[in-house]
Amino acid sequence: MTEKIAISSNVVRAPLWLLVLVTLSGTLAMHMFVPAMPTAAYDLHASMSAMQMTISLYILGLAVGQLVYGPLSDGFGRRPLLIAGLSIYVLAGVAASLAQSESTLILARLFQALGGCAGLALGRAIVRDTAAGDSAVKDQALLNLIMMAGPGLAPLLGSLLTLHFGWRAVFYALALLGLVTLLSAWRLLPETGAPAGKVSPAALANDYKSLLSTPSFLGYAFGGGCATTAIYSFIAAAPFIITGDLHRPLQEVGIYLTLLIVGLSVGNAATRQLIGRYSLERLLIGGNALSVFAAVLLLAFTLTGHLHIVVVTGLMFVFAIGAGVASPAALTKGLNVERHLVGSAAGLYGFTQMSIGALCTALVGLGDNPALTAFTVLACAAILGQAGLWYGMKQDRRQEHNVLVSETSTHPH
Repeated sequence: MTEKIAISSNVVRAPLWLLVLVTLSGTLAMHMFVPAMPTAAYDLHASMSAMQMTISLYILGLAVGQLVYGPLSDGFGRRPLLIAGLSIYVLAGVAASLAQSESTLILARLFQALGGCAGLALGRAIVRDTAAGDSAVKDQALLNLIMMAGPGLAPLLGSLLTLHFGWRAVFYALALLGLVTLLSAWRLLPETGAPAGKVSPAALANDYKSLLSTPSFLGYAFGGGCATTAIYSFIAAAPFIITGDLHRPLQEVGIYLTLLIVGLSVGNAATRQLIGRYSLERLLIGGNALSVFAAVLLLAFTLTGHLHIVVVTGLMFVFAIGAGVASPAALTKGLNVERHLVGSAAGLYGFTQMSIGALCTALVGLGDNPALTAFTVLACAAILGQAGLWYGMKQDRRQEHNVLVSETSTHPH
């Protein structure tokens, strides 16, 4: 049975298209600068390692920032925190476009992430504030698609902008997107939370302590992170796998990464259609099992030397479908664990996702065989994710059993 949660009837729902824009702003900037890095390095007389910092620090900023926005929004409201975050994002985008040194660019990218991550954490919290049950899962599925599709779509857009207008055009475009989103949020976004009006550091520590001591939340956060952002490992290695191992031209990389977005879309569409007929638990385990199957097969083909472009794109398409099915279900279950800490839970969940994504991306750089490393990371992450999801479900069932036993002992027939 799908869990039903009461939502106050007087809460005005935020436009879903606006929440999509809010989420897209933060995720699109993650890898959109990647194709422009060589040009920017030449223009700024910077090293490639310094340019890599603009990516790794961005992911780190996305992870850490969500720990702050979530609980602050519980205290001061979703709307003011989101508007503040978007303002930082726009200003940082402008600063990056005007940067004359590598240090300025790196610092601007860090602030761009700290502003953009507001949308990742608060978009989910707003959906959880204003929707329940099947509707919440469907909306989370769409936002989850945007979060995973952004890094896949970004290199293609970044390539086009850099080719025709130069590397600074990437940041002009991101700043413009942020400005449109900021103005739309200012005019159209209602306050959906129930802010307490203050935030106590001690209370904040207790909130995170409560979440970190809840086994089911840890299971869903870890399992959902593996199901969602482990795919970043393939995105990071794709140019090397496709051109080096599969001997395809570089211009085809964007096309094959776009297929991942199609797979994620299919998975999310399936979730939106199946949620009324199947439980969240079945979607969780079934979707991620599909990803495990695809990742293990990819690793097997790599080890036996039978990689082919059709094999890689086909199995990654299947992996993406599984991720598209499992991820929104894991997110919904994770945010429902502590219903009075939605903002903090959204922030900690997002931090876990991005940390796993950053770790998987970093691990891809090990070794001299990108395909073997990437598919090993992908397979291990998918299997560990399945274990995390099973653990979260087991803890949920144990808690439900304990509540039932307690109620029975308190009110015996």
